[in-house]
Amino acid sequence: MRYLGLDLGSRTLGMALSDGSGSIASSYQIIRHNEEYNRLVDEVAKVVEEKHIEKIVLGFPKNMDNSIGTKGELSLEFKKKLEDRLKIEVVLQDERLSTRQAEALLIANDTSRKKRKKVIDALAATIILQSYLDRKDR
Repeated sequence: MRYLGLDLGSRTLGMALSDGSGSIASSYQIIRHNEEYNRLVDEVAKVVEEKHIEKIVLGFPKNMDNSIGTKGELSLEFKKKLEDRLKIEVVLQDERLSTRQAEALLIANDTSRKKRKKVIDALAATIILQSYLDRKDR
């Protein structure tokens, strides 16, 4: 089974793909947006078709107290748009601290601040997807 991981940010959508066996996630691309969520759904649809995606894993930004804030509500709305359009399952994966994890990895690898800005959302999507893949095998 092939999975697509998504990290929906305020200006970008980070994407990650699993390998064909559904066990290893890798960064794929970043799509810039200006809150044009219908266009984002169209872009995701292209990737789903081209890469033969069977399930989407969408990062779900909960607050540290486990409540759902504004960004969490936005992810729930985006999930519904994806499911309505694509007719495939979209699962939510807790993404608390995934961006911080991504940034820490990039800093540890001595990645410049300019370069980090370009790749952090795709790396966060990779962390989200890998977390899901690791959890599903338990």
